[in-house]
Amino acid sequence: MQENNMANVLITGANRGIGLELAKLYAARGDAVTGVCRETSDELEDIADQVISGIDLTEPGAMDAVVTITEQLLEGPLDILINNAGVFTNETLDAMDFDRIRTQLEINALVPLELTVALLPLMAEGSKIANITSRMGSIADNGSGAYYGYRASKAALNALGKSLALDLKPRGIAVAQLHPGFVQTRMVGFNGDITPAQAAAGLAARIDELNLDNTGGFWHSNGQPLPW
Repeated sequence: MQENNMANVLITGANRGIGLELAKLYAARGDAVTGVCRETSDELEDIADQVISGIDLTEPGAMDAVVTITEQLLEGPLDILINNAGVFTNETLDAMDFDRIRTQLEINALVPLELTVALLPLMAEGSKIANITSRMGSIADNGSGAYYGYRASKAALNALGKSLALDLKPRGIAVAQLHPGFVQTRMVGFNGDITPAQAAAGLAARIDELNLDNTGGFWHSNGQPLPW
């Protein structure tokens, strides 16, 4: 983190929902926010220091573009990477769609890993990585079935994040898997128990608490440890 305590924060999926609220929160703290998204929004443009839009991280060359632009924009290392972008659909035995499952596995699990690896050269000792996962990625907590692609993709993200935590600890970089809660966003038809702003506040608190002693954990945004 920079000497003036201003953090460089990069957030994917920052144009709406939880990502936008996280961008607002960090900007209000005085941090330098870089928002990465496929399509920007007026709200994001108003509060972010930099917006890298028109980016589909599943497309060839997208990772390199984000790294190149971020490196040019940053003053100092990347202090916080928040892998927030994701996709959610429901598959059941009576309505199975393997293409949608593959898409969720790619966007929700592989893309965060690939982006993290690509951005590692911009991070330093003390940097943090927050993977926005889901309680639905918990195998122990699955009591209702269905949602094959989403559950599998978030379980995969949890597994990848745990390995990253172990591998990056010697470099002084901490990693967390964070469940935002059941949040009122477009992804779930604006149903939910908490607002995106409430979720963002909880997530930021967990990121503040993240360190090399608790790296690799899986937490609810309210601080509750979650079962794998």
